[in-house]
Amino acid sequence: MRAAVCTAWGDAASLAIQERPDPELPPGAVRIAVKAAGVNFADTLIIQGKYQLKPDFPFSPGLEVAGEVIETAPDVTRCAAGDRVMAALDHGGYASQVVVPAASVYVLPDGLDWPEAAGFPVTYGTAHVGLDARGGLRPGKVLLVHGAGGGVGLNAVEVGKAMGAEVIATAGSAAKLDLARERGADHTIDYSTEDIRDRVKALTDGRGADVVFDPVGGDAFDASLRAIAWGGRLIIVGFAGGRIQDIPANYLLVKHCSAIGLYWGSYKQHAPEVLDRSYAALFEMYAAGQLKPHVSRTFPLEDVAAAHAFLLARKSTGKVVLTVDGA
Repeated sequence: MRAAVCTAWGDAASLAIQERPDPELPPGAVRIAVKAAGVNFADTLIIQGKYQLKPDFPFSPGLEVAGEVIETAPDVTRCAAGDRVMAALDHGGYASQVVVPAASVYVLPDGLDWPEAAGFPVTYGTAHVGLDARGGLRPGKVLLVHGAGGGVGLNAVEVGKAMGAEVIATAGSAAKLDLARERGADHTIDYSTEDIRDRVKALTDGRGADVVFDPVGGDAFDASLRAIAWGGRLIIVGFAGGRIQDIPANYLLVKHCSAIGLYWGSYKQHAPEVLDRSYAALFEMYAAGQLKPHVSRTFPLEDVAAAHAFLLARKSTGKVVLTVDGA
């Protein structure tokens, strides 16, 4: 099989496209011919040794794939050879073939093409688990989403709207905010020209946001603490803004609010049933036309360095995806 391989900590330019042995198929596993793989901010971290998970060398990055099932272990009943599926992985998705536990494989609903399906598992999964299981979002509540032009932020706008929230989206350009409005945002804030706290307070008659979904961190998080409602929940998803913030405990006390971490990938180990329920809900939203996966740009596997550079330059709206074998 072909794979983008990491042999030492570094950036995506150091990844090498290599021929690797096909992985063995253990009990309870599924072999997938990969058609496309999603590119995530976490992939840029894992190859630098800055992610929570540090695989042994050599390894391939890639947390999510879409493709066709080649074969299954005899004890697998969740899917069958020939099924169109998506899968969430700890790593290894930047390859023409993957072997993954059957519990991490989901048969695709009709309508999703390969790039859309490859970009579905992580960002939609993160958005829904963050807003539902961690954020307790309910209809009629006010949701503030940072980084709303990026993959997970844009998905959080869609999912939050489908869950019945009033959605305020922030981003740093008019084009990204336009896309967020197309995906259901009721209000938008351009944080390059507007003050997040002041705008949120004005839009909510001074009450603030009930739930904040924050994949950006840094200054956006600081603003959120000043813009959150009494008893609100601030979901920490990541630090795409580049600064990992300190959290002043006095804000949490005075606002009677919670700062809640979300490491979505850990659910595969600790609570996979939460992911099953989450994807079932997301597939229902998709079937109802409430979710419209947006792929900003695709790159062939051989151009993995360019794909990472495009993502890190924050030029993308929605998902960046690698395609395999011309899919």
